[in-house]
Amino acid sequence: MLTQLTVNNFAIVKFLELDLQPGMTCITGETGAGKSIAIDALGLCLGERAEAGMVRPDSDKSEVSARFLLDGNPAARAWLATNELENEGECIVRRVISAEGRSRSYINGVPVPLTQLKNLGQLLVNVHGQHAHQMLLKPDYQLALLDGYAGHHLLLDEVRRHYQQWRQLQNELNRLKAEQQQREARRQLIEYQVQELDEFALQPGEFEEIEEEHQRLANGTELMQECGACLDLLYDNEETTIAGLLQTVVDRAESLVAMDSRLGDVLGMLNEALIGVQESHSELRNYLDRLELDPERFNELEARLSKAINLARKHHVKPAELALHHQELAADLARLNSDEERLEGMEDELAEARLAFVQAAEALSQSRQRYAEELGAKVSASMHELAMPDGRFAIEVRPDAQSSLSPLGIDRVEFMVTTNPGQPIQPLGKVASGGELSRISLAIVVISARKVSTPTLIFDEVDVGISGPTAAVVGRLLRQLGESTQVMVVTHLPQVAGKGHQHMVVSKHTDGKTTETQMQALDQGARLNELARLLGGDQITDNTLANARELLAC
Repeated sequence: MLTQLTVNNFAIVKFLELDLQPGMTCITGETGAGKSIAIDALGLCLGERAEAGMVRPDSDKSEVSARFLLDGNPAARAWLATNELENEGECIVRRVISAEGRSRSYINGVPVPLTQLKNLGQLLVNVHGQHAHQMLLKPDYQLALLDGYAGHHLLLDEVRRHYQQWRQLQNELNRLKAEQQQREARRQLIEYQVQELDEFALQPGEFEEIEEEHQRLANGTELMQECGACLDLLYDNEETTIAGLLQTVVDRAESLVAMDSRLGDVLGMLNEALIGVQESHSELRNYLDRLELDPERFNELEARLSKAINLARKHHVKPAELALHHQELAADLARLNSDEERLEGMEDELAEARLAFVQAAEALSQSRQRYAEELGAKVSASMHELAMPDGRFAIEVRPDAQSSLSPLGIDRVEFMVTTNPGQPIQPLGKVASGGELSRISLAIVVISARKVSTPTLIFDEVDVGISGPTAAVVGRLLRQLGESTQVMVVTHLPQVAGKGHQHMVVSKHTDGKTTETQMQALDQGARLNELARLLGGDQITDNTLANARELLAC
């Protein structure tokens, strides 16, 4: 329930603070005074589009905040908990708009994106505007009204889920079919390439190994000659070798150390050098003993290396990348083959998905038909109260599982009405006049609102085109609604205003330079005068006062 609304520098409002009560609150005022200004401000606070023109002239920003009690609103409490924005049983939303048109949104003091503010707002307030009866002619709106009355949230979620699954499969099937010819041509090409590379079977890292071994065999003779020369210099020469010279130096260094111990490090390094020469000679000898000249192996490597280079050139990759390229082509071929296998089985899968959707949609359709009959009977009864004694309202639900598939099901819904004796029932837009349409719309809204969980309902001049005894019925219906939920009604009808539990009046003042709209709650005496003004205009007489007392007494 909305308990407080605070408005700063919004349009022609400088400052406004309203404390609101349960029940039915009526808002009246002279034409042009801005009766809907508080409703507009609340809409902005709950996520409606912001514009720079909403900021009061000569102000740098506009700010609107609203406080709600969440008793009896489990949906809003759950939403706040899910989004980690709860605040001990109440909720404060705030919107700030700069003079440049930029806006900021807050929930319980936490900055939030505008989409979050809109999502929460739908759980807090439900607004029915003065043009709602025009929306009533649109098929989508008619369907939404029926589903809202029936509480089809879970059924609709189920239908949407199955529809999305079916649609995704349909899109995938269409894509696979459209790409089939191109995919087959590519599959044949890749299949040939993979087969060629499979036959060659180059393994990762193998090219580098082949290249290295080929290089060694190609230089085998020179390697043998050079290794022999190195061995001769190191140790094998009978005349002078590096090892022999080093040994001579070591012997002399030992004599020097005996004379001066400070040369011990030098001796150590010379010994290490001698050991290194001996070890390198041994390693080199082992290498030379294992080194073989194998012309047959060399020819094999030559052929494989040449093949690898040619294949790499053919596939536009480096020879060292050929094995990886082979793996990637094989993976592509597997994907293409998988798409073909997928295509073969998709028709059955698609049929199963469509059947699941149709079954969910048929369950929704049956529920719609049941509630359509119930709502039609209730609206017909309200039409009789609203000065249409011969009126009859019905809702046609026409399922079509062959062509009318949508996330909302398989139904086409149409509101039908007859208002005169002997007149056949026809689509709403072809029969009802403007005044009749307004009354029918109001009846539907009031009846539907009784089943909606939103704790605050706002009716913004929905009684346009209604007068006389009908207006008294409208007032009574709205007051009955206010017994179970909070209702705010912007009205110009005294018969409606007199039914409110509370009454507020909007007035506009100007000093010739600036204009300001104010809004205040009325006590019993002020309320009597306001009703008299609504009944008789600016001249308040004893008769209009007497009529006003009768309205309040009803």
